[in-house]
Amino acid sequence: MSQSAKHLPGVDQLLRSAAGRILIDEFGRTRVARVIAETLSRARRDIATTDLELPSDDTLLANTRSVLSAANPTLKTVLNLTGTILHTNLGRASLPQVALDAVQRVAGSPSNLEFDLETGKRGDRDQPLEHLLKEITGAEAATVVNNNAAAVMLVLNTFALGQDVPVSRGELVEIGGSFRVPEIMMRSGCRLVEVGATNRTRRSDFKAAITDQTAMLMKVHTSNYQIQGFTESVAEKDLAALAHEFGLPFMTDLGSGTLVNLSQYGLPPEPTVQEAVESGADIVTFSGDKLLGGPQAGLIVGTAKAIALIKQNPMKRALRVDKMTLAALIAVLKLYLTPETLVAHLPTLRDLARSEAEIKQFGDALLPAVTAQLGHDFDAALVNAKSQIGSGALPIDLLPSWAIAISARGTPHPNEAIMSLATRLRQIDTPILGRITGSRLLLDLRTLYQPELLLAGLKTVNAG
Repeated sequence: MSQSAKHLPGVDQLLRSAAGRILIDEFGRTRVARVIAETLSRARRDIATTDLELPSDDTLLANTRSVLSAANPTLKTVLNLTGTILHTNLGRASLPQVALDAVQRVAGSPSNLEFDLETGKRGDRDQPLEHLLKEITGAEAATVVNNNAAAVMLVLNTFALGQDVPVSRGELVEIGGSFRVPEIMMRSGCRLVEVGATNRTRRSDFKAAITDQTAMLMKVHTSNYQIQGFTESVAEKDLAALAHEFGLPFMTDLGSGTLVNLSQYGLPPEPTVQEAVESGADIVTFSGDKLLGGPQAGLIVGTAKAIALIKQNPMKRALRVDKMTLAALIAVLKLYLTPETLVAHLPTLRDLARSEAEIKQFGDALLPAVTAQLGHDFDAALVNAKSQIGSGALPIDLLPSWAIAISARGTPHPNEAIMSLATRLRQIDTPILGRITGSRLLLDLRTLYQPELLLAGLKTVNAG
């Protein structure tokens, strides 16, 4: 060891320093002491083999913090200015405050999750949610699992294990993350029978496919794509009637199902769960964290007989949701009991229904402050934009919006400058995520309600 390495401080000396105590408060004494020891060991090796100067205590502690921070992964809240409202990679729906409060209440103490307070005996964890879904949708019964793919799998495994399920070729969709309806059906233990053509399927196609091995009929709402032109499909009420003619159950998977008529908010229409129930479907499956605006969940409503059979399947326990998901979902569903105030209290619907005029007014007021934070290296302008709903919902319908477009100034490499800015914005405490179009970074304002977070983030990256 060189003479200078002997003058490195000891672990205890660094732990007792002001910066060391701050690290202990943040990361814990055991972890900080271990990483300081490793940092000192690296410093000794470097000094012994190179001409590096003796690092200061501040440098050693800064290196320690860097290592601890890198090894401290966590979920972060982000500013979603991508223009995709229900962004799968960003957690989809943001929960309303009543749902957050409900989660906090049950997460921090015991609850009557599966305990009947009236009888003092074991209860059914689905019961509160079932009451709400019955009232909202008109279904006879309901249950819930951890996501909609699980809901579809559970239904198929319950009613069609080892048997045939006819489905239109035009409805064999990929539902995200490379999960495809045929693969889910195979894993459920049933056999897919493809009927019709990609663009045209008739009632007669389904009728011809029914044999003594047919377990049920199934319709999949193509929520994440649309076929246009020379098309034909079988209405739910017609498929339900056909299934019941042969004594079979009929299932419809709505995917990103909604509980309200979206057209009343100036949005593109989407089939509702209520309409599916009224059409005669015995089982309807849909997501909790898409258009419904709740936590990740797969909801199943239908006839009392069908739901009872589903709840008897051992897979139901493997796919059940925990008390926090149930608390959030119940709180969100309660909002639907007063539809006249839904936009004001449900973030998903608030974002979807936000008017273009309101967004522009918001952007006009915000633009000067953004320009000031960007400094001399970047320009900002308010431009027309198109938001998309996301998560496979209404895929070809775009919502008019406004965005702040940031472009580089005075550089022969504007693309590199914008890419660098986008990278730095992703690395701050509250990352800011936009979308890069050409040589501009677009920050869609449809989902921004706290402009101070954007301005603070731009200041942090010191773009100027």
